[in-house]
Amino acid sequence: MRAEPPGTKWHYASVETEVLGLVLRAAIRRPITDYLREKIWQPIGTEANASWAVDGSGQEVTFCCFNAVLRDYARLGRLLAHDGKWEGRQLIPRQWIFDATTVRAGDAYLAPGVATPFDGYGYQVWIEAGSERRFVLKGLRGQYILVDPGSKLVMVHTAVRQKPNDPANAETRALWAAVVRELGR
Repeated sequence: MRAEPPGTKWHYASVETEVLGLVLRAAIRRPITDYLREKIWQPIGTEANASWAVDGSGQEVTFCCFNAVLRDYARLGRLLAHDGKWEGRQLIPRQWIFDATTVRAGDAYLAPGVATPFDGYGYQVWIEAGSERRFVLKGLRGQYILVDPGSKLVMVHTAVRQKPNDPANAETRALWAAVVRELGR
């Protein structure tokens, strides 16, 4: 990814994630849910199937609407906290996880406090501010999978907020900061 020219600003666009889903489905020639089950969900020993909402054409709505049980979200967070490794088996390339969750120097427009007032942005992942590598998978209405690879801490928060930028989200983030401060390294 190249740095944007001076004076431009990054903007989140759900449609970009949807396009990635369309490209992936075309490449694997089957539903993304089936691919997820084979490559991630079964290897991490989930207790229930995961799914996406499906549009009228039968395509998973990959920019949102991913459904799983709470403990399985935590398992996914644990996989990410261990940089793609589960029980000694590398399921996702470590370097890809690192690249997805780190803002490179040449991509300063994606840094926390620049991309948004609070978080930066990686490969479909929100990157927390600070000197330690921490990141978040965010749902539209206050759902979070918060991950601290350094301490291997994961926190899953489910919610149904009225607005995506609900002030109550700050409480969740403050709780996470306290958990990391108290239980982290």
